[in-house]
Amino acid sequence: MPSGHTSAVILASGSRSRAAMLSASGLDIQIQPADLDETSVKDACRDQGKSVDFVAARLAREKAAAISATNEDVYVIGADQMLDCDGQWFDKPPNLEAAAESLIKLRGRSHDLVTSASIVRNGEEVWRLTDRATLHMRDFSDRFLDQYLSDVGELALTSVGAYQLEGRGAQLFERIEGDYFTILGLPLLPLLSYLREQELIPS
Repeated sequence: MPSGHTSAVILASGSRSRAAMLSASGLDIQIQPADLDETSVKDACRDQGKSVDFVAARLAREKAAAISATNEDVYVIGADQMLDCDGQWFDKPPNLEAAAESLIKLRGRSHDLVTSASIVRNGEEVWRLTDRATLHMRDFSDRFLDQYLSDVGELALTSVGAYQLEGRGAQLFERIEGDYFTILGLPLLPLLSYLREQELIPS
């Protein structure tokens, strides 16, 4: 495949953040969100005592595999992110009330974001990486919380922690430990390295 050819890459995710990261990096990707029952997978893994890292990796792989099944000779990127706070897993909030509840639980505490990305080609997983970042949320006031949710609105419903670090959500934190791109939803630099190895982007 000639160097610089990127049309053979599909992102199996509807995440605007992930698409923006890849596009900003110069990839001309196709976007085909996978239709996967994530709740059932998470519940089954939880019942089996699986780790949050295992769950994120499995979901990323299954998303990529689902799209790969109907796209021959294409590199399909699947990704997933899990939030773990002292053993409690958080999902994307369904509404602003649930977003407020999540943020109140996380307020003044540390939590981990576990991000996994998988690349599947012709049904075979050819690359995978799981990374973890630790975020320390400040003990913000109820007034700040109300104003924050009023400002961001339904954007709070697009991430597992009800925040977007690249925007107003940065004000929720005292400090972070880990890779910025991992927090946004992709271990971007290792992913780009693999794509260069496959001559999907210039080296």
